[in-house]
Amino acid sequence: MAVEVRRKPKESVSSMLRRFSRKVQLSGILLSAKKSRFQKRSRSKSLRKKDALYREKTRKERERMEKMGLLK
Repeated sequence: MAVEVRRKPKESVSSMLRRFSRKVQLSGILLSAKKSRFQKRSRSKSLRKKDALYREKTRKERERMEKMGLLK
């Protein structure tokens, strides 16, 4: 998805830069880069399961302690 702009004969640098920026804008490269900038990778199934089991264990432990009167 590379955008390439070659300088035309007797073309100023500013006009070449303007053409380049327009091509980049129209290609959507910048938009896709901005979208994926803060996107996190999804966790593996085993890690999600492990975390869920840990949450369940701590919830049950907390309920047990509340029944015994150790927590309020």
